[in-house]
Amino acid sequence: MKAIITTKYGSPDVLELRDIEKPIPKDNEVLIKIHAATITTAETMMRTGYPLIGRLFMGLTKPKHAVSGSGFSGKIEAIGKNVNLFKIGDLVFGESLSHFGTHAEYVCIKEDGIIALKPDNISHEQAAVVGDGYVTSLNFLKNLAKIKRGQHILIIGASGSLGTAAVQLAKHFGGIVTGVCSTRNLDLVKSLGADKVIDYTQEDFTKNGVLYDVIYDTLGKSSFAKSKKSLTKNGAYISPVLSMSLLFQMLTTSIFGRKKALFSATGTLSVTTLRNYLKEIKVLMEAGKLKSIINKRYSMEQIVEAHKYIETGRKKGNVVMSIHE
Repeated sequence: MKAIITTKYGSPDVLELRDIEKPIPKDNEVLIKIHAATITTAETMMRTGYPLIGRLFMGLTKPKHAVSGSGFSGKIEAIGKNVNLFKIGDLVFGESLSHFGTHAEYVCIKEDGIIALKPDNISHEQAAVVGDGYVTSLNFLKNLAKIKRGQHILIIGASGSLGTAAVQLAKHFGGIVTGVCSTRNLDLVKSLGADKVIDYTQEDFTKNGVLYDVIYDTLGKSSFAKSKKSLTKNGAYISPVLSMSLLFQMLTTSIFGRKKALFSATGTLSVTTLRNYLKEIKVLMEAGKLKSIINKRYSMEQIVEAHKYIETGRKKGNVVMSIHE
């Protein structure tokens, strides 16, 4: 089968399309023929090996997993002898976080892993991106921020993968949502239900005097120190982008003051928790309450071009790889 291989850290040019051995499902696994996989900002960071602290988990001198990719959607082609939850021919979607490997034509996933039947009313491309933006943002808003109806939520990077998911989820939970994005993405964020949208090229949210219960910095562009005065007395600054300053802020705010800086490594949560998040999102998508925003589509042969595009910072919504259409 064909797969995208990364044997060393570096620029997008280190990515290679190669033929490798097709996986064989173990007794408790299903073999999935991948129709679409997500390509994320996190994967471009894993390719470079930065920030360096991440190499403690990704591999010190080279990527631990040669085939990257986590989000997927496809069709089950074979099953292990002990599989009972799925059958050959099922259309499924989910996340591969233990060994990655979805930037390939096939991947094996445990039947009790982060996997579910694909909703009939969304495409494979729309399903493949759910695990990145939606699962992460659901964890941050529901589990970390404890979002409540009527709270004021500010989302930095509201037009990105996590941001477009967060705007819709925050509205679903009854939040009063303000999105922060660039001029060209104002209409997109408004269309997702944001009550207000701030053009960061024209306005600095830290200087407008408005207070927020939750500031969700999806891009790590701000900090707790910069955002503190824009938080209510029990407000929280949350971000999925880990840095030494955020670690320090988490430590100090856990001891002093009511305002908190919070981080969560969503991928390290239990498989059961992540699978339940996936199923919760599936129900909302089946009901038409959430939608995936697809920005660009690339073939496997265009993987270098895809990474270069993501690194321009102009991505809105999600970027997907079409594999088996």
